[in-house]
Amino acid sequence: MQPSELSARETFAAFFFYEPFQHIPVSITKTIAVFATALANVFAAHAAAPFVQLESARLALESASSVVVDIREPAEHTTGVAKGALLIPMSQLGKRLAELPAPGKQPFLVICNTQNRSSRVVEQLQAAGYTNASYVKGGMSQWAGRGWHMVRP
Repeated sequence: MQPSELSARETFAAFFFYEPFQHIPVSITKTIAVFATALANVFAAHAAAPFVQLESARLALESASSVVVDIREPAEHTTGVAKGALLIPMSQLGKRLAELPAPGKQPFLVICNTQNRSSRVVEQLQAAGYTNASYVKGGMSQWAGRGWHMVRP
């Protein structure tokens, strides 16, 4: 079996049974192995949130093929928003879920300033059944940087 074919658990096990580690007491090795396996499970369970490129988001918004949800806070909206975007600040999202397309139905895109918040929000939405949610890679900072049209909210 090639190293690239090993699972995360097998990789950690192979690491801890590597000869230079043989001098470590078994109790410590077992504790480390349990911790490492748990950590591997966390990373294996954590799937990256789906995303779309900025240009795709702009085209989807212009053609009305997807709802674009801007989760920046109101103070950030004052710099301008994409025309037609649904403005739901992240701080209000939990109270305003009914405004999003129903879980699994019409695709929708979540955008923030840089993609940090939107990627985390989409991970949470996906876990809650909103498999139709994706985040916009690059965010509104890159939208503005490209000189694309923005309007006042």
